[in-house]
Amino acid sequence: MAKHSEIYTDLADFIQNRMQMQQIYQPVMLMEILHGNGAASVADIATALLSFDTTQAEYYQHITKNMVGKVLSKNNGITQPVKEGRKIIGYQIPFSNELSDAEMDDLASMCVDKIESFISKYGDSKWAGKKKSTGYISGSLRYEIFKRAKFRCELCGISAEDKALEVDHIIPRNKGGTDDLSNLQALCYSCNASKRDRDDTDFRGMAEGYKHREKNCLFCEIEEGRIFASNELCYAIWDGHEVTEHHALIIPKRHVSEFFDLHQPEINAVYSLLQQVRKEIEAKDNGVTGFNIGVNSGKDAGQTIFHCHIHLIPRRLGDMADPRGGVRGVIPEKRIYQAK
Repeated sequence: MAKHSEIYTDLADFIQNRMQMQQIYQPVMLMEILHGNGAASVADIATALLSFDTTQAEYYQHITKNMVGKVLSKNNGITQPVKEGRKIIGYQIPFSNELSDAEMDDLASMCVDKIESFISKYGDSKWAGKKKSTGYISGSLRYEIFKRAKFRCELCGISAEDKALEVDHIIPRNKGGTDDLSNLQALCYSCNASKRDRDDTDFRGMAEGYKHREKNCLFCEIEEGRIFASNELCYAIWDGHEVTEHHALIIPKRHVSEFFDLHQPEINAVYSLLQQVRKEIEAKDNGVTGFNIGVNSGKDAGQTIFHCHIHLIPRRLGDMADPRGGVRGVIPEKRIYQAK
């Protein structure tokens, strides 16, 4: 009988004896890492989890990093995260190079046995734990809800082809909401996760409003060629009269005059695109050492194009003699002040 390595013995003991399971996540994650010769990306782990439950990969990436990844890494010391900067992009088993191919296959088989045993014991009942509602929504009713929503999230408008949709109870069940069609709406995973059971907002019809455009509005009729980045609800262009090089504008697609009239999903989309464009600017120019972020909201605040837009202005060391005060410079004599 072949003598096994010390790490194999420890992993085998963990899988067969010490692993405490409330879901199948741990053995699935370990199995995927073992199949990947000791390491696997978050996306690969999410896809493996997806093969055992019909939900979206984004949900399982969240599960991987915030639940099972912490259990296996922080709580048990079995895996460790692989990072790109501060972002977790995968997980690995430390010293997995000491495992032979046969040992990896054997450990992965143990994970399969653990998964099959768990499913045999609990069946489909355990999947209910992650759902936003404990009510059962039939396939035919689910289809009617998605069809009514034109297979788009009724809050942010994203297509079901880009992000899986979920059925949300407008009035949550814990507040007396029913499973009737009139109390159900289609939300993507992200919007549903943000809403949770905190409110009873009816978002049906809101997504249609994001299509609103005004004739002869510069930003409603922007040339496609000027757009260098976008998401579902906003886009980015380089400012035609830049304050500094790579001065960008983040612009909601919906015609809306002022920043304070944006809906929360639009604010979220603007922030997301600001982060994306910031990284793109920094990649283009390593001399950028800071940013000014600004919005002119209203005529008396200097707004001249009455379609909301957010300025992202890169700053560099020495681009002005004394940069103190930053955005306070909208009223020049107030820019620099003495603290009392």
